[in-house]
Amino acid sequence: MRYKIDDIVTLIMDYRGKTPKKLGMDWTENSRDILAISAKNIKNGRLINKDKAHYGDENLYKKWMKDGDIKVGDILMTSEAPLGESYLITKPLKAILSQRTFLIRLNKELADPWFFYSLIQSPMFKMKLLAKATGTTVIGIKQKELRKIIVDLPSLNIQKKIGYYFKVIDQKIRLNNQINDNLVELINLIYLKFCADFPAKEKVSLDDVFNTSTKTFNVNENKNINIWHFSIPNFDCNKQPQCESTNSIKSNKKKVNSFGVLVSKLNPNFKRIWAPNLDFYSNYSPIASPEFIQINGNSQEEQALIFCILNSKEFTDFLVSNATGSTNSRQRVKPKIAVSYIIPFDLEKKKGLESLVSPILKDIQQREFENTKLQIIKDTLLNKYF
Repeated sequence: MRYKIDDIVTLIMDYRGKTPKKLGMDWTENSRDILAISAKNIKNGRLINKDKAHYGDENLYKKWMKDGDIKVGDILMTSEAPLGESYLITKPLKAILSQRTFLIRLNKELADPWFFYSLIQSPMFKMKLLAKATGTTVIGIKQKELRKIIVDLPSLNIQKKIGYYFKVIDQKIRLNNQINDNLVELINLIYLKFCADFPAKEKVSLDDVFNTSTKTFNVNENKNINIWHFSIPNFDCNKQPQCESTNSIKSNKKKVNSFGVLVSKLNPNFKRIWAPNLDFYSNYSPIASPEFIQINGNSQEEQALIFCILNSKEFTDFLVSNATGSTNSRQRVKPKIAVSYIIPFDLEKKKGLESLVSPILKDIQQREFENTKLQIIKDTLLNKYF
């Protein structure tokens, strides 16, 4: 049956236009206890950048969340900048909604949360959002227009069956991400201990030890072929490269090398480190955005070693301190500066570090590729059902 969204919701909270600065009126450094979620925290089904979000205290929570707590089954959706990113609440979450964010609460006698959450991620629904959106520089949708959008819903029983497929896929992707986050933390701990036990005997830079050359992938010479695209947006979207046609790519890219590690030179305060296992992506050419600096090893073990260095807080701090640009959105680090970083441990001992972290990185890479395959299955189901 066809419904307006207005007919299948019991509540839409609209915090569009209430900026984090306004939320911060009652905020102090001693009251960082309740997360304030804005559009910048919602990306491809995940809550991101929580360490850079605003927080409030209990008084602020009561002031802004008058319509009640966020509940399991609620859906958060961005109203602009960007439009249409969504996140399904699957476990209790106490948070304050802020800038450019809707909270959608469904009538569960008419709509299954997992089905509806999958529906609004579909290209068909994104087109409906854009049709109702307004604005030139920033495209957004108002609550009254969101409520007018018409959706097709099968019976609740069928919704639950279809929703179950997406639930299993999403839960597996989320679990893989959680495990990988923990394994990265383990690598960081091993690296810190190793640097403390074997401090550097001499000043040696990344450029002194590793190959940093990269070949260009010319788009005009490679028309109408598929590639694996390691781009900044794809990293931010669950750290999954996208299989794309070169016809949709406008500018030249970098070839990704075997055992290479990619680090973003754009906005280095937001860490983006990618160490893919290219054996998993051998069916198409892997290419990367020019916004990535690539540092190459000669083996999987050296790739793990490079990942340790580039993923460390010390290296991130080095990039941030050497970034240039007038605003956060335009800050970049010059590649020649990035590779001048001095390695903080004794290189004669590096084999010991490689043997410790290489198996862990292989485990991480396996889960990243599993997530890529799961996302392809999810996209196929979205095209089939919506």
